[in-house]
Amino acid sequence: MTPFVPLIEATRGGTPECLHFGAVAVADVHGHVLAHAGDPRLATFTRSTLKALQALPFMQAGGPRALGFTREQVAMLCASHSGEAMHVQQVDGMLHKAGLSYRQLQCGCHVPFFVELGQAAEPYDERHHNCSGKHSGFLACCVQHGWSVQNYLAPEHPLQQAIRRDVARALGMAPDAMKMGVDGCSAPNYAVPLANLAAGYARLASGEDDAQFGASFAHLADAMTAHPELVSGTGRNDLAFMRAGRGDFISKAGADGMQVVASRSRREAVAVKIADGSKVAAAAATVAVMDQLGWLDEQQREELRPWRAEVITSIRGAAVGARRAVFALQP
Repeated sequence: MTPFVPLIEATRGGTPECLHFGAVAVADVHGHVLAHAGDPRLATFTRSTLKALQALPFMQAGGPRALGFTREQVAMLCASHSGEAMHVQQVDGMLHKAGLSYRQLQCGCHVPFFVELGQAAEPYDERHHNCSGKHSGFLACCVQHGWSVQNYLAPEHPLQQAIRRDVARALGMAPDAMKMGVDGCSAPNYAVPLANLAAGYARLASGEDDAQFGASFAHLADAMTAHPELVSGTGRNDLAFMRAGRGDFISKAGADGMQVVASRSRREAVAVKIADGSKVAAAAATVAVMDQLGWLDEQQREELRPWRAEVITSIRGAAVGARRAVFALQP
């Protein structure tokens, strides 16, 4: 099976300009592949789509209740946020409850996404990093268990060992079958088949009905769908996808062309990988997949139309090209 197939084509003046290849897997809670484009068993790094599953050791040990985390702060465990004031406020609260300082975050510092939105650039630090919510959860889990917070990102650290164990369980894999790499925030990340990632998110969407992680999945799913603005941020596609889903869609983007969306009512999930890492193509392909699956009603279709990015414009706003999906899902 060809790993990647054409998913999104862009034209300019009617002439083809870009062709984005990728792979898609649609799976249920049992890991059955319901539809695909390209190779649904393609192994690729999960990047930030993994965050909800990386929170499992903390959730399973009753971490949120033990430290007094709110539902907003549970949503932040799963966030690739924009570094807006609302995000930094939640990170501050999480660290305060764990008795720690932001200087103990080991995610590093980058220009926050909110600057790209044209908001005024203020001094920023590790709290503004898009992964600071996940890292605050990592530290909180260490505090809860009495583990060292000095080397919490080391693969041999008890936290990372617990994460690898629970992620493997959620994805229906052996821990050693997940190829490890290092994410942009310096945390261990894993390459897994798209179908397994989709199945893991289908299980997340099933909430309490999951025999292994029911309470944790329910808590995470409720938090993500209740506070999509914290999971992502202003003008971001995860916020738009979850709002359009009206509580049904759990959406999580990852770097370099990764996107997962799960349906709570259907207990199914979609995992998309764009080979060249294009964020625009990943969002466009994901909307096309949901539409082909019949997940979208007319209102949702219109709400998500901007994320198809059908019209390519110049800096002055003139229409100069077009973008369209060029694939059909296979059973």
